[in-house]
Amino acid sequence: MGLDLRVAAEHGLDPATASGYDTHPPRMGFFTDTSVCIGCKACEVACKEWNAIPEDGLTFTGMSYDNTVGLGADTWRHVAFVEQPRRLGRQETHLADVELPAAVTAQAAGRTAVSLGMPESRPPDGHPHPVRDMEFRWLMSSDVCKHCTHAACLDVCPTGSLFRTEFGTVVVQEDICNGCGYCVPACPYGVIDQRRDDGRVWKCTLCYDRLSVGQEPACAKSCPTDSIQFGELAELRERAETRVRRLHDQGVADARLYGADPGDGVGGTGAFFLLLDEPEVYGLPPDPVVTTRDLPAMWRRVAVAAAGLLVGLVGVTVIGGGR
Repeated sequence: MGLDLRVAAEHGLDPATASGYDTHPPRMGFFTDTSVCIGCKACEVACKEWNAIPEDGLTFTGMSYDNTVGLGADTWRHVAFVEQPRRLGRQETHLADVELPAAVTAQAAGRTAVSLGMPESRPPDGHPHPVRDMEFRWLMSSDVCKHCTHAACLDVCPTGSLFRTEFGTVVVQEDICNGCGYCVPACPYGVIDQRRDDGRVWKCTLCYDRLSVGQEPACAKSCPTDSIQFGELAELRERAETRVRRLHDQGVADARLYGADPGDGVGGTGAFFLLLDEPEVYGLPPDPVVTTRDLPAMWRRVAVAAAGLLVGLVGVTVIGGGR
C-alpha cells in the first residue's frame, strides 16, 4: 500500500498533498451527468485527436451503437449505449403528455420520406401520432479513468511510471513504463490496459498537458450538452448533489451519484457520475475497493510467519546441536 493511500486515509489529506506536493492547485476532476448524454461520441473523437490515440476498431459489435465496448489502451473515453425495455421518464421528453398540433400532422402526412442511410424508425401505420406507451429508453454514459483517491495502480507500479500530479490526477509516463502489467489487475474498474504492439499501459491523463496551461480537457471542451463537466472537484460534487435533488423532484427516483463519496472503497474518485440506474447496468462495479487495501496486513502476517519459522529453525538447530 503506497504512501498516497496511507497518508490520505489516516490523516485526511488530499491526494496531491499526500503525494508530496507542498503547494498545489485545487483537486480537479470530471462530473459526468449521464442524464443529458446524447451518445454523440464527440468526447471519444476529441480524446483521440488531442492525444493521438490509435484507431481502436471500426467494427459492428451488436451492442447497439457501441463499437468499442469498453475502455482500453486505445480507448480512453468510452460511450456506452444501454437499451432497456423501460418506459421513458416524463422528465426526459414529455412525449406522454404532448399532443401533436394539427398543422404538424397535416404537413407530415403530405411529405415523402427520404433515406439518410440510417436505420428506419416510424410508426407501424406510417402516420405520426403522440407516443403514449413507448416501453423503451436509452441510457448513455461516457466512461473514463476514475483518477481514484486511493489508486492501487500507483501502489503496484515498480518504475514510477504512474504518478500523482499536482491536480490530484493519475498519469502514466509511457517513456518509463516497462510493460510489467502489474497495474492492469490492480485497477478495480478495469481501466488500465496494455497496448498490444509494445506492451506498455495507457489510459486517460485528464489531459495533463492542457491542465498545465490552464485549459480544460479535450473531452469536456467538446461535449455539446455539458454532460462532461470539468472543474474543481469539491465544487463539482456540490453541483452534482444539486442536480440529483432536482431530478428527484422531477420524478426520477433512480438518479444517484457514483464515485462521489469519499468514504467508499477507493476514497472517492476524481471522475464521478450521475447514473439513472444501478452501476452494473453501465458496466461499473457496484462496490469498488482499492485492491491493495489488505497488503499491509498481508505483509505483517508474512513477517509473523517468517519469524515463527525462524524461531522454529533456531530451536531445532539448538536441540539438535545439544545431542
